[in-house]
Amino acid sequence: MDLSPQDLEVLNADYTSLLAGIIQPFIDSHSTISIDAVCSHGHTVFHEPHLGKTLQIGNLPVLATYINQTVVCDFRTQDVALGGHGAPLVPIGDVLLFSEHDFCLNLGGFANISFELKNQRIAFDVCPVNIVLNHYVQTLGVAYDAEGQIALKGTVSKPLLEALNALEFYNLPPPKSLGLEWVQNEVFSTIEAFDLDVKQILRTVVEHCAIQISTVLNSHHLQNGLITGGGVFNSFLMQRISALYGQEIPPTNSTLIEYKEALIFGFLGVLKLRNESNCLQSVTGASRNHSSGSIYFPEKHRKRV
Repeated sequence: MDLSPQDLEVLNADYTSLLAGIIQPFIDSHSTISIDAVCSHGHTVFHEPHLGKTLQIGNLPVLATYINQTVVCDFRTQDVALGGHGAPLVPIGDVLLFSEHDFCLNLGGFANISFELKNQRIAFDVCPVNIVLNHYVQTLGVAYDAEGQIALKGTVSKPLLEALNALEFYNLPPPKSLGLEWVQNEVFSTIEAFDLDVKQILRTVVEHCAIQISTVLNSHHLQNGLITGGGVFNSFLMQRISALYGQEIPPTNSTLIEYKEALIFGFLGVLKLRNESNCLQSVTGASRNHSSGSIYFPEKHRKRV
């Protein structure tokens, strides 16, 4: 996000090539399957929808030529142009593919949730999760806190917990979304104002996440939920959410935990190819429901919007 425009263009091209190098072997290993399209989100570099800015690298039209497939991508830009947050994008899949659940909660870099309220779907980012936990645990030389075992050994810093819970974002009504910029400006700066060891930070952040998530669940009386994302494997975090939520959270199929979002982005691409709405005004705050994304074809980069 701090690169010059020229360096960012190089990174975008390199990342697009990297994606092609990952996608093509997958296609080759499933050669018996006829592919209609490859649907790709890309990777978020910066996201400031209130300024009308968002960028996901890896959405270049040349991707279609690299893998010789129709590509549907860049799902977020159009929504931001229509005044929306461009996020979350998954709720249309929650509505149409997982309607047996009262709510869908994803615990990834950020926690986000979607559910029905007054006969319309709403969704929003709840709080940061792994984007903060991973940042601090990596200072200990590990990629992530497996099952939350390091956080479990720490103690909660009440002053830091109060400071995190007091961040203005939590008082804003939806639609609302979070990005790395907010984490750097608000969360990291708040944490760094306290002289704490990593275990204390991790333990306090886990408690903060559990409070924010359980508050949303309880305030809307949500039950029968589907919880996915890498954060589900953090058993200590799940225990704290369950304790504050006041009920046991049933386990989710591990395949669904890992691949629900990939499945739904495939579905977003199907809806775009059919010119059916895949972004909901009630979720993102855009001026209307719409069919978001760009369609690219191989060779001449012919594009259909």
